[in-house]
Amino acid sequence: MSLVSGSGRLVLAATPLGDVRDASPRLAEALASADVVAAEDTRRLRSLAAALEVTPSGRVVSFYDQVETARLPGLLESLRGGATVLLVTDAGMPSVSDPGYRLVAACVAEDLPVTCLPGPSAVTTALAVSGLPSDRFCFEGFPPRKQGERQRWFAALRAEPRTCVFFESPHRLAATLADAAQVLGPDRRAAVCRELTKTYEEVRRGGLGELAQWAEEGVRGEITVVLAGAEPTGAPSMDVLVAEVKQRVADGERLKSAAAEVAEAAGVSKKALYDAAVSAS
Repeated sequence: MSLVSGSGRLVLAATPLGDVRDASPRLAEALASADVVAAEDTRRLRSLAAALEVTPSGRVVSFYDQVETARLPGLLESLRGGATVLLVTDAGMPSVSDPGYRLVAACVAEDLPVTCLPGPSAVTTALAVSGLPSDRFCFEGFPPRKQGERQRWFAALRAEPRTCVFFESPHRLAATLADAAQVLGPDRRAAVCRELTKTYEEVRRGGLGELAQWAEEGVRGEITVVLAGAEPTGAPSMDVLVAEVKQRVADGERLKSAAAEVAEAAGVSKKALYDAAVSAS
């Protein structure tokens, strides 16, 4: 409940990834009744509304990456005045690699109500059909465009035990998978999900090397990649961990916090590592 008297509310609404029949009745109702509809692409919004046979009764404004910051003051003013602001993006959930985060954060800072109409998400849809473990996963957005940065990005995932989901553009997919295979190994399992929920939906599963070769032929459509987590390995020796702690202390960290963080990452006892580091100092 908001502490701001008479304030409106921000409604985040998931939109279909491709098949309009995935739109919820609540989305149709919200489109018809919201005082303001902030849309990533107003033309797509109009097409969606027409397909749902609803006509937005409120003001429709554009809300894409380049104007997101400029639109914040006006939308916040509407919310303070009691308006219901509906936020939709081209497909999936707003603020998940789409516009929305800044507006949500601004509303939270002012204690303005924020709610959500759940629905389609490329992240969870791809995860569900990937055939990879889904009990723990992380979402990484888009990889960097430059090769060197992208390879460092994958290097940071080398020891990540959770299944990882990320987006990629079709014209960069082959290069991205090739870099992933080089850094993580060609046998690391992955699934490339293309055009989810659409007529030409395709899910390719295999090792990164195999998938990179497949992508070289050219891929079209919206792409979501699901990457298997790293296989469990034995914990580093205590000597190695102590050396890492000592290096972090030399760089300015407190011994206790350095030992705690290194121990947690390695899955060993914090007390045992701390005591070993004290003994070695």
